[in-house]
Amino acid sequence: MNYKSTTIKSKWTKTKWLLKNADVRAYVPKTLRFNRRNLSTILSQYPTVYFKPTTGSGGFNIIRIKKQGNGYQMQHNSEKNHCSTLDNLYGKLKRHARKRSYLLQKGIHLATVNGNSFDIRVMVQKTNNGIWKSSALFTKIGKRGKVTTNYHQGGQIGYFQNTLSQAGFSYARVKRKEAELKRLGRSVGRIFDRHGSRFRELGLDVALDKTGNAWILEVNTRPQFYPLKHLKDKSMYRRITSYAKQYGRKK
Repeated sequence: MNYKSTTIKSKWTKTKWLLKNADVRAYVPKTLRFNRRNLSTILSQYPTVYFKPTTGSGGFNIIRIKKQGNGYQMQHNSEKNHCSTLDNLYGKLKRHARKRSYLLQKGIHLATVNGNSFDIRVMVQKTNNGIWKSSALFTKIGKRGKVTTNYHQGGQIGYFQNTLSQAGFSYARVKRKEAELKRLGRSVGRIFDRHGSRFRELGLDVALDKTGNAWILEVNTRPQFYPLKHLKDKSMYRRITSYAKQYGRKK
């Protein structure tokens, strides 16, 4: 059986779908297409902004921009550069983008565990009878000094309840957040169904800010879950693969 689930590469297309839904819109950080005017606008509103390719995964090619004094700091992976003016910054970003399309997104001040930022992956899968299930929640804990939390960028996979407890969330709050994110996953699945009937799996990358509010950073239509194999408890991996086999995905 072949893999049967639609994939959509454009982050901008997916963001626009989410923004059309009143309930989910509140979870989407401000996102704009990259151009000089939008760069000026978003930096006048937020102290940290992410510059990310419209297509691409694994956290590659993402640059964090921070306002610093009268200028701006650009960070790509662990490398930092200072730009004294907006024009200087725009020129460097334009060179980095070459002819590819990029987005600008409001930076979320991520919750941390032991000094390392983390975000959450909400795995959503559709059963053979067409019902979306939030099949797994796990965390991606970033490597200190890196821009993203991705496994490919040296990040680690963690258990949801464990990570949130270590980050100072009470048991009751962890349970509430889990229910909220599972509900959000199912809602996003139903939104995607309006744009095509062949979606069978989604991976939501969700950030928690310092006050615990959830933000959807991205929706992946071909989410990776093989790193879960390396966790001691294999039940999450087994649960995801049991759903995945229904639409022909092996790993």
